Amino acid sequence: MKLLKADWLITCDEYFTIIENGCVVFGTHIIEYGEFDDIVQKYSNIQIIQTAPNSIILPGLINPHVHLEFSANKTTLKYGNFMTWLSSVIESRADLIEKADSTLIDDEIKNILFSGTTTLGAVSSYGFDIQSCLNTPLNIVYFSEIIGSNAGMIDALFSDFQARLSNALNNKSERFIPAIAIHSPYSVHPFLIRETLKLATQHNLSVTAHFLESNEEKEWLESSSGGMLDFFKNFLNQTQSITKAEEFLNQFKGIENLSFTHCCQANQEELEKIDQLGGTIIHCPVSNRFLTNTTISFDDLRHRSFALGTDGLSSNYSLSLWEEMKNALFIHKNENITELATKLLKASTRGGAKALGMDKKGKIAKDFDADIITVTLPDICDKNNVVLQMILHTKKATKVFIKGEKIV
Repeated sequence: MKLLKADWLITCDEYFTIIENGCVVFGTHIIEYGEFDDIVQKYSNIQIIQTAPNSIILPGLINPHVHLEFSANKTTLKYGNFMTWLSSVIESRADLIEKADSTLIDDEIKNILFSGTTTLGAVSSYGFDIQSCLNTPLNIVYFSEIIGSNAGMIDALFSDFQARLSNALNNKSERFIPAIAIHSPYSVHPFLIRETLKLATQHNLSVTAHFLESNEEKEWLESSSGGMLDFFKNFLNQTQSITKAEEFLNQFKGIENLSFTHCCQANQEELEKIDQLGGTIIHCPVSNRFLTNTTISFDDLRHRSFALGTDGLSSNYSLSLWEEMKNALFIHKNENITELATKLLKASTRGGAKALGMDKKGKIAKDFDADIITVTLPDICDKNNVVLQMILHTKKATKVFIKGEKIV
């Protein structure tokens, strides 16, 4: 049992409680938290962990959507238009996957950990990143992804997916949690979705999917037209969309822990359908800016459950949630900046926990997992500005605890 103290404690609870001169008592789980002068009197012989002046205690960050297998990309892929980017992915995919060996992925995971992220939703298309995910002290929700719209390839695609999912299930532990990803409505045959979701229900697995990321996707699903028509003609000899957006969403009824990433082009009816399904929207503003020059309106997020994700290095320059939060402050330029900062931190903690179906992570609360980080500001900060200043000035955590074990 340990007591960690700092000038500030941000709980990320329902009331977004901020405690000055705060502390948290923990083993593998959080035992108690509050003002240091009150708490310390109850524990006469406890180990006290001090922090530097102007430090902040908060829950470990949770990034629910990352593609580690594309971590080799720096300047190879083309941005500014979704179809231009997608074509560059097809053209460079084999080379990028080959370059993303275990050493490179290990290094990226280490960077993620040192930034203060303690839980990661890793979406895996090939299973090449599984060993790195098993080796890290990070909590990993490992989404084996199904992709493929060609009816003639269904058996082979499903067999490959089952093998990857089986490998993940065989490695299941308290820290490594298998899950399922459906790539998107335009890229997965309805039969594959149906059979894959049967496995999710059978094994009680969390499910995620990309949804309406671009206008090109929306046009293709609605009318089999637009920028995706040439893509499907050229690569798959396909001229008709295999599903509609509403049909796609309807297939997820009964899935308990569900998230949809992007939703940039979703209309109100589709967003309300996600609400009815109990789904969480994962917002990746940097990726959206790079690929589609737009993002979901914050008006559509304001009163909904949402999480913040980085996506992969195929569409971002960083896998740090601090960078994602910083950029979101500027992307959503019409929002009050201090209020937005609070919402973004909630999305990077509690929101991420909900997206991944982890009900004991994402806030400082009694009996929650002791996934705790500290960061240090350069100077004294006002309580009303502490969250904003933390986002603006933080690049790395100064301490990282996962299930009470000091990792950094």
